[in-house]
Amino acid sequence: MKIRLERDVMAEAVAWAARSLPSRPTVPILAGLLVRAEGNGVTMSGSDNETTAQISLPAQVDEPGQALVSGKLLADIARSLPDKPVDITADPTKMELVCGSVRFTLQGLPVEEYPALPEMPAATGTIAADVFAKAVSQVVVAAGRDELLPVFTGVRVEIEGETLSLLATDRYRMALKEITWSPAATDLEATALVPAKVLNETARSMTSGEHVTINLSSGATGDGLVGFEGDGAHGARRMTTRLLDGEFPKVRHLMDIKATRSVRVRTDELVAAVRRVALVAERNTPLRMVIGDDSIALSAATGDQAQASEAIEAVVTNHVDGDPTITAAGFNPHYLSDALGALDTPYVHFSFTAPGKPCLVVGLNELDGEVEHDYKHVIMLMRLPS
Repeated sequence: MKIRLERDVMAEAVAWAARSLPSRPTVPILAGLLVRAEGNGVTMSGSDNETTAQISLPAQVDEPGQALVSGKLLADIARSLPDKPVDITADPTKMELVCGSVRFTLQGLPVEEYPALPEMPAATGTIAADVFAKAVSQVVVAAGRDELLPVFTGVRVEIEGETLSLLATDRYRMALKEITWSPAATDLEATALVPAKVLNETARSMTSGEHVTINLSSGATGDGLVGFEGDGAHGARRMTTRLLDGEFPKVRHLMDIKATRSVRVRTDELVAAVRRVALVAERNTPLRMVIGDDSIALSAATGDQAQASEAIEAVVTNHVDGDPTITAAGFNPHYLSDALGALDTPYVHFSFTAPGKPCLVVGLNELDGEVEHDYKHVIMLMRLPS
């Protein structure tokens, strides 16, 4: 193999392909990055046997071929090279990189031992890259982090015609985002449970292109592969990952909250207040929100060592079809901050039912306007000490 690439193009491509490489591979061969040159382009691939990242880019190909070398090392080298064209030559035993007066020689890994990469499933539909990235970022904040409960570490993708829904929960909070997209078929229905971490990294890394194509290999069963395709600044990017097994809990009904009391407040003011008051919140203790007639008061404490409180103007509504007995609510401060950070509206609307019951958080574009139903965030309230 003999190719030439621009330094910046190579560095970006190697970094993209190396993103799926395991930090501690169980099989040494998975530490390798596969470089394949043919025609007028180069494809770089990395995999951990669950997730595979590939990028294809144009290149000057003098001799086609393929090589497998340490992906992490190649990425470090690519970032350190001077801003000059990079000439790469490789045979089955080694790869040589020459960039100006800089020369690196890397030991080759046996290409024949590298596992076969999965085929990209058929296209299911497309969505604007920026819309997809924003939607994913709003939902993944509610996904679980406990690998012992893998079903909660995923985002449930639900497709029903032109509506694409993303749903995540860690049992203590839930986030739902519904967006319009362009399906391959108008009567399409499918579900999949995608690892949240992979989904988030993929969505963020494909924003340089206009659209993202989503490819599902399964229907209602929820197993198989999901693939994502998008255009980057210098090449086409593809990511595939295995779907998570297990049945996602039925939590959609928890989003249908009939409020007995609601609160509306400026998002930026509440974000700043939560950040300040939470500084003294003791671990595993709630941040208290006391609801007044036209304001809310936040407070937290670390025993007798430190206390904080802050009041904010708010619009408080008591609904006639319920008993507005809730005068105070206890929030996990981190969950509340995550929910507020996921909103992109100037105002936020809280729907309360009763102490200790779930609270619905949605966005508002105007203080007296309609709530934004395309994004819903539910937080399980904490029990307040008497």
